Amino acid sequence: KGSWIKAPTGKHAARRKRLRKPQASSKTWPAPSPRTVEPSARPRKSGKTPKGRPHSLATSDDISVDTTEPENAKPMPAFGDLTMDQEMEPAIMTSTSDKREHLYKILVIGELGTGKTSFIKRYVHQFFSQNYRATIGVDFALKVLQWDANTIVRLQLWDIAGQERFGNMTRVYYKEAVGAFIVFDVTRSGTFDCVSKWKEDLDSKVQLPDGSPIPCILLANKCDQEKQGIITQPEKMDEYVRENGFAGWFETSAKENINIDEAARALVNKILINDKLISADLADGDKFNLSAADATGSDAKNKCSC
Repeated sequence: KGSWIKAPTGKHAARRKRLRKPQASSKTWPAPSPRTVEPSARPRKSGKTPKGRPHSLATSDDISVDTTEPENAKPMPAFGDLTMDQEMEPAIMTSTSDKREHLYKILVIGELGTGKTSFIKRYVHQFFSQNYRATIGVDFALKVLQWDANTIVRLQLWDIAGQERFGNMTRVYYKEAVGAFIVFDVTRSGTFDCVSKWKEDLDSKVQLPDGSPIPCILLANKCDQEKQGIITQPEKMDEYVRENGFAGWFETSAKENINIDEAARALVNKILINDKLISADLADGDKFNLSAADATGSDAKNKCSC
């Protein structure tokens, strides 16, 4: 009689299944035969083109490469070398090298309440206000002008308080100025009577390097209102300006923006002319001194030392 063997169940059955070794298969498969692919002259075009890719592909027959012989190759500059290609227009260099900048100090002086601060505010900031407090001591403003394509002019405008003419600080304020405006109020003739005193004070305390007085323009301010005194007679104004050494005069209005830019441009033009003349005189003086020294040296050599 056969005996019954109790098969394991539960955890023992699962363990026996895991330990059972796989049996080798008796089936075999043939080795793959080698295939050869003949290269085509051009790639085959497909009717379907992936999105974002060109429909046709270029081959070596469609591409031409420009080769350069080593002896004809253009040398490249080393790091940090400053070079310019010969084909570049020379105007690019000359325009940058001819750039000039000038910094000029300009005084704005005159009696109290004549509109000096209003003139500066209008010229620099294009702004006018009816409410201004009297300037105490001195105030400053900066105006930058693109005078021409190669010249930038920076103006330091010094707003001198009207009562400062009676003090001793004006000499400090006037120092190194190259131009000035003297302002009077056309509605108060008394402010015009003080113009000559301001001009005398200016000429006595500041001069150009060659000793001549700095250019000064007279401003008849508030011309939009009713005029009094000599301003009603332009011929007498012209005569007064010539006799007192002014470079010119303008009727101005800071409120209505009348002749503000024109007066400033006239003064800057005069300053630039003086600057060129003084620079030329200094250059000529240096040449003369050098030649004189050479002549003295040659005379000393020709003299007998005994």
